[in-house]
Amino acid sequence: MRPSVRRRRGAPAGARLLLALVFLFAPVAAASEPPAGLAQRVEALREALGVPGATFAIVEDGRTTFARGFGVTDLSAPQAVNADTLFATGSTGKAFTVAALALLVDQGRIGWDDRVIDHMPDFRMWDPWVTREMTVRDLLVHRSGLGLGAGDLLFVPRSDLSREETVRRLRHIRPATSFRSGYAYDNVLYIVAGQLIEAVTGRTWEEFVREDVMRRIGMRRSTASDAQLLAEPNRARPHARLNGAIRGTGDQVPLDERLNVAPNAAPAGGLAISADEMTRWLAVQLARGALPEGERLFSEAASREMWTPVVLQPVAEWPANLAATQPNFSTYALGWDVQDYRGARLVWHGGAVFGSLAAVALLPDRNVGLFIAVNSEEGEMVRGLMYELLDHYLGLPHAGWPEQLRDFKRARTEQAIAALQAPAAAPAEVGPSLPLARYAGDFADPWYGTIGIREAGGRLTVSFPHAFGLSAELEHWQYDTFRTRFDDPNMEPAYVTFQLDADGKVERITMRAVSPLADFSFDYHDLLFTPVAQGGDHAAP
Repeated sequence: MRPSVRRRRGAPAGARLLLALVFLFAPVAAASEPPAGLAQRVEALREALGVPGATFAIVEDGRTTFARGFGVTDLSAPQAVNADTLFATGSTGKAFTVAALALLVDQGRIGWDDRVIDHMPDFRMWDPWVTREMTVRDLLVHRSGLGLGAGDLLFVPRSDLSREETVRRLRHIRPATSFRSGYAYDNVLYIVAGQLIEAVTGRTWEEFVREDVMRRIGMRRSTASDAQLLAEPNRARPHARLNGAIRGTGDQVPLDERLNVAPNAAPAGGLAISADEMTRWLAVQLARGALPEGERLFSEAASREMWTPVVLQPVAEWPANLAATQPNFSTYALGWDVQDYRGARLVWHGGAVFGSLAAVALLPDRNVGLFIAVNSEEGEMVRGLMYELLDHYLGLPHAGWPEQLRDFKRARTEQAIAALQAPAAAPAEVGPSLPLARYAGDFADPWYGTIGIREAGGRLTVSFPHAFGLSAELEHWQYDTFRTRFDDPNMEPAYVTFQLDADGKVERITMRAVSPLADFSFDYHDLLFTPVAQGGDHAAP
C-alpha cells in the first residue's frame, strides 16, 4: 500500500481540469418542453420490448413538465402504473445517502475528509494502513482498492446479516489493487456510509433519510425499507426473464418482491420512489440544495462537492453505431457519475436491483432533470430513452437509441449463448474423483461465512444459511467441478470446483459464474472456502 501525507483531500487536478473544460463547452439552445408524442413513444417501446411497467418524470427550470406511468405494476395481478406508483430505484439512491451525509457536514458533525475510524472506532479494512487513512469521501467514490462489486454476496440475493455485521466482515475482503490507485465500483462501502450515519446521529439510516431528507423535500410516500414498500398497495413488482438459456432470456416472470434489495444493503440502493415524488428530488438537485419554500436541504458548498469529480473511470468503447453516446471522459463524484455527453455536462446515475432498473440524469447547464424506471431488466429502454431525451434537450436529431441498444444487447446475448453451447464448452466425461459423500462437509470463507455441502440419495446439495436458506443441487460437470441448480431462479448458476490434497481430501472450494454476462454482484470468484475443521477459526461466523 502507498504511504500518504495527511492533508486536505479534494478532486485530482486532472479531474478538476476536465470539469472546468466542460463548463467552457458552448451550449446549444435547449428545448423547453418534452418531445411531442413522448407518451406514445414510451408506450410503443414498452410493448415492443415486453416491459411490464415504466414511469417517467421530467423537471425543467424548477417545474414538472412530465410525470406519468405506463403499463402495469404486476403481470400476475395487473394494475395500471400511474405517476404515484413506487418503483425500486437501485443505486440512484446512493445520492440520497450522500445528501444525508451532506446534512451532517453542514451541521459540522462530520467532514468529507474525516477519517472513518474517528467516527467508527471498530471499522476495519483488510490493510491496517487503509483502515487508518480511509475517509468519508473515500467511502463514496469507489477508489478503496476493493475489486468490482466486492462483497456483494453479503446481500445477494438477500441476507440475514445485520448492517453492523456486514460492515464488520469487510475486514476479511482482500483488496484487488492499492488504495486510491483506480476506480472499481462497489456497494459495500455505501453500507459503511449508512452505518456511519447511525454512529454519528444515533438514528438508523432509514429513519434519517426518510425524515431528514425525503420528508423535508415533500417525498411522503417514498420508502427506505422493504416493510414500508410492501405496505404500499401502489407499487411496481419486479420482473425478469429467467427461463431461457441464460438470465435475460425467456418469458417475463414476476419475482419475489423481497429481492429488490437486502435490508443490510439499503444505503447502497434501497429506495422506492414514484415519478411524482422524484420530481421534487430533481428540482432540489438542480437548485443546488435549495427548497421551493426558500429554505435549504443542503448548502451550495455541499452541492459543489457532490458534483465535483474525484476519480477517473475507464471509458468503454462502444460499437460505431453507438459511438455518439460514448463520453470523452467519465468520472465519479459523490454518489454521481459526471461525464460529457455530446458536448454537454451530464450528472447522472443508474440503478439496478433484481427485476428493476432506473436512471436519474441531470443537465445542470440546461436546468433539466430526468427520471426513468422500469419493473424489469430491459436496460435498453432505460438508457436508450435517457439518451433520446438528452438529445432532445440538447437540440440534437432523433437517433433511435433504444432500438440500437436492443440490437446490441441481443447480439451480446446470442454470443454468450453460443459460447455456452459450443462443442468446446461441453464437459469432459471425467470424474468425479471421489464418492459423493466425501465432498460433503461444512466450509467457510472468511468474509462470506459458512456453507454446507451434503450428500443424500446419490445427490450433492449446497446450502447458504445466511442467504435465507438458499440452496442448490450440485450436478457433476467434469473432473471435480459441479454446476449449481439453485432453488431460486434469480441466482446466476455457478461452477463449484473442489480441490483435493494429496490424501484425496477436499482442501478448498472455489466458484465462478457460468454465464459470461453474469452481473458483477455475483462475485463468486472472490470466494475461497476451506473445511471448517482446518480453517474455521479464521472464518466469519
